Amino acid sequence: MAHVLLIEDDVSVRDGMELVLRRHGYDVDTAATGEHALALLEGPAGAGVELAVLDLMLPGIDGFEVCRRLRATGSTLPVIMLTARGDDSDIVRGLEAGADDYVVKPVTAPVLEARIRAALRRAEPVRSARGEDHAGLVIDRAGLTVGKRGVPIALPPTELRLLLELSASPAHVFSREQLLQSVWEHGFLGDSRLVDAAVGRLRAKIEDVPARPRYIQTVRGFGYRFGPVR
Repeated sequence: MAHVLLIEDDVSVRDGMELVLRRHGYDVDTAATGEHALALLEGPAGAGVELAVLDLMLPGIDGFEVCRRLRATGSTLPVIMLTARGDDSDIVRGLEAGADDYVVKPVTAPVLEARIRAALRRAEPVRSARGEDHAGLVIDRAGLTVGKRGVPIALPPTELRLLLELSASPAHVFSREQLLQSVWEHGFLGDSRLVDAAVGRLRAKIEDVPARPRYIQTVRGFGYRFGPVR
């Protein structure tokens, strides 16, 4: 099973979640602070970590900053953030910092484990034999790479899957619910903010001017479509 890093400062919560994850077969490392988590991820042990479960409210460096620093290094590690309440501002801030998904505490074991499994599946390679040039944005589906004007673009698994899903059917309008089902596997129980935040992060990396997107178009009232504006 996968190697998970659990970052949570509350001892009782951390011990309980670690026990649940180990019972489900996961190899678990833990950290009580953001500083400790970043040190683990930057050290030899970090190479084996396949997913991080990150509490937002940490002493010292909080979860928002941990996620931002992680993404600033180019890391594509899947991150599921834990928030103590369904606070919209916290959720949006966490997603904008680079988290792939979130759960609200107290979280039940089946929900957490399902979110972890879905995030790990998104990180698995989905390959085809096609390489595509979309008006300068080159998507190599066989090699799972993306580049623009000869410069590679590093994308975390969720953003890569989102781009692959949209670009597989240019001009097709995808609703947020469809993207939640196909990319996050949340179905209609998901949160459309996951889609909007991921689109925003993806635009920041592939668009020349994210505020005037060329590749990923918003279809107001419906969702998104891929189709380079020439």
